[in-house]
Amino acid sequence: MLAAFSVAPVTADTPEGSLSAAVAEAVRIVRASGLPHETTSMFTTIEGEWDEVFEVIRRATEAVSAVSPRVSLVIKADVRPGFTGQLAEKVTRIEQRLSGDADVPAPRAG
Repeated sequence: MLAAFSVAPVTADTPEGSLSAAVAEAVRIVRASGLPHETTSMFTTIEGEWDEVFEVIRRATEAVSAVSPRVSLVIKADVRPGFTGQLAEKVTRIEQRLSGDADVPAPRAG
């Protein structure tokens, strides 16, 4: 499965209202998990089996909870049993279509 998630404190104790320190702790947990992942400006996407992905999301949320009594968590998941490597493969298929390659291969079950 792929799960894109965003976790952040609802309140911040910084004069400028920055949330980056708490978010960095959540991303540190994702990176330490060893699961394939990608972090963008709005979400972190992680790939793996249901239980391992949601365990990482839980731990990342707990890390943010340590600095804020209230936390915002948004999750979007693509549950597709038997497929792996989709973090990169989904993007590759789109890029192939954008380049005009009409023979885009079907996704592979993992």
